[in-house]
Amino acid sequence: MSPSIGPGTGTGTVPGAGPAVGNGTARLTDIAAQAGVSEATVSRVLNGKPGVSAPTRRAVLTALDLMGYERPQRLRQRSNGLIGLVTPELDNPIFPAFAQAFEKTLTQHGYTPVLCTQLPGGAVEDEFTEILVERGVSGIIFVSGLHADITARSDRYTQLIGQGVPIVLLNGHAADVPAPFISPDDRAAARLAVQHLADLGHERIGLAVGPGRFVPVIRKIEGYRRAMSQLLGVTDVDELISHSLFSVEGGQAAAAQLLARGCTGIVCASDLMALGAIRACRDRGLSVPGEVSVVGFDDSPLIAFTDPPLTTVRQPVQPMVTAAVHTLLEAVAGTPGQHSELIFQPELIVRGSTGSGPKVVR
Repeated sequence: MSPSIGPGTGTGTVPGAGPAVGNGTARLTDIAAQAGVSEATVSRVLNGKPGVSAPTRRAVLTALDLMGYERPQRLRQRSNGLIGLVTPELDNPIFPAFAQAFEKTLTQHGYTPVLCTQLPGGAVEDEFTEILVERGVSGIIFVSGLHADITARSDRYTQLIGQGVPIVLLNGHAADVPAPFISPDDRAAARLAVQHLADLGHERIGLAVGPGRFVPVIRKIEGYRRAMSQLLGVTDVDELISHSLFSVEGGQAAAAQLLARGCTGIVCASDLMALGAIRACRDRGLSVPGEVSVVGFDDSPLIAFTDPPLTTVRQPVQPMVTAAVHTLLEAVAGTPGQHSELIFQPELIVRGSTGSGPKVVR
């Protein structure tokens, strides 16, 4: 049994701590330096003594975590339960952003998130769901799952609800599933992008989107059609819509078609597609934004540091996550979620990938 640490014992070690790199066990001096507090304060926190403010206590425990040490058993918070989080692959940076926000928010509420990531050739959504139910999770959150695919069966979700498993579904909607849905306003997102390009003088504006069976794609197309009609008087836009995959390669292929059709502005359904669109422009010797303007969707992490920095429509990740967790935990507590969809407004973030459209001589 490890001895407790008294104030001022700078050579003391952390009770119950795991091994330190090259130094046996954690030392008060190292943790104090990392947390920016005194060794006596570290000792009080690790021994569960009073007289330390909540922020300082958190700083010490965070320092312990960052340095790779296990917290003493008495300082480990007991979980209120497990919450399953089922996401698509993490290649698209918006999904790690959602996962991180969910992890933080659930942890703040005392729950332990269980992340299930679908990979090509790996477990599919139904398999993950079965595993989570077997593990006795308190609830499950689905992000951009099969509920977003209009060709997929929706009874998988009604069966879950019938089993008494609370669920919340993000980025997709199925009218026959009696569960709460959380979505960005995809129609408004498309309009924001078209409005921005039209204001810059672009008239030939194309839309690069994913497969047409997904609800967010259907809604973006609806918003795009309405915006092109109302803002530019263009009603025949079929040849200005290009479907591909939600990836850099998909965006490159879709943009290549739109550039061949004379588009000077391209609205993309994801930031990765937008990066592919920029690549397609450069392959043809076209400058962005000098000759072609590109708008993405999501405002993924690090997207502001691309070349050029990407103009995009921001998906309100944290507000959506907060609402999803609140709704799910209400259901866990016994208040069933309403069969409704909360729609969150996106925001246009203007950066360096959009500029003035071609001057038209009339």
